[in-house]
Amino acid sequence: MSQRPAKQKYRKSQIERAKLHTSHNVVHTAFDDHPSADWHPLDEHIENSRDKSYIRRIKPRSDGQRALMDAIKAHNLTLALGPAGSGKTYLAISAAVEALEEGAVERIILSRPAMEAGESIGFLPGDMHEKMAPYLRPLYDALGDRMGGKQVRQLLEDGTIEIAPVGFMRGRTLNNAFVVIDEAQNCTYAQLKMLLSRLGWHSTMVVTGDPDQSDLLTGLSGLSDIADRLEKISNIGVVRLKQQDIVRHPLVAEMLEVI
Repeated sequence: MSQRPAKQKYRKSQIERAKLHTSHNVVHTAFDDHPSADWHPLDEHIENSRDKSYIRRIKPRSDGQRALMDAIKAHNLTLALGPAGSGKTYLAISAAVEALEEGAVERIILSRPAMEAGESIGFLPGDMHEKMAPYLRPLYDALGDRMGGKQVRQLLEDGTIEIAPVGFMRGRTLNNAFVVIDEAQNCTYAQLKMLLSRLGWHSTMVVTGDPDQSDLLTGLSGLSDIADRLEKISNIGVVRLKQQDIVRHPLVAEMLEVI
C-alpha cells in the first residue's frame, strides 16, 4: 500500500517537469494558448514602427517616376515595367492610398503571384492573409509608409484593403476599386489576360513587374508580350522605367547594367 503514494508523487513530479520544459521550448502545438497563436502579418513591423512617421504626399525622384504617376492619374489601366528599385510598387500603392482617401474608390485590392525566388518555403500555416503575408511584405511596407500600421490593419480587417491571390481572381468583376497587380513578370500570358479582364466600372488597375527578373521558366512570362500589345491602345498607359529611375543604393543600378 505504501508504493501507491510514491508512484503518484513521482508521476506528479514528471508532469511538473514536462510543463517547465514546455514553457521554455520554442516549439508549440498548433492549438495551444501560446501568444504566437495571435500572430498577425502586420505585428512588430509597420504597426509599431511606422505610425508616427507615415508619409502623406510623395514626389517623383526621376522623369520616369513622374511619367508613371501621370499615367496612373490619366488611365484606368497602367502597366509599369522596369528594374528593381525603380519605385513601381511604391508609386502604385501610393496612388491607391490617395484614391481611397479622396473617395475615388471604395477599396484597394492587392494581388501578387505566390512565387518563391528560386526556392520553396514549403507549407505555410494560418488563414489566407497569413499564408500570403511573406509574398505581400513589400506591399504591406508601402501601405505602412503611406497610412500607418494601425490604419492598415483596421482596413484589412474590415475588407477595405483586400488580399486577392491570383488564383482566386477568376470570375470576379472589380468595381469601384484600385487594383494593384505586383510582380506580374511571374504571371503567364493567360493569367495576365484573366487579371486584366477583371477591371470593372470606376476602377483603376496598375500592373507592375520587371521582365528581366521572372521566376518562371524561360518563355512562360507573359508580361513583355502583354505590354507590347497593349502599348498600341491609347487609353492604356505603358511606362517603361530604366536604370536611371532606380532610387535604391547607386550600386543597384550599376550592377543591373552588367548582370
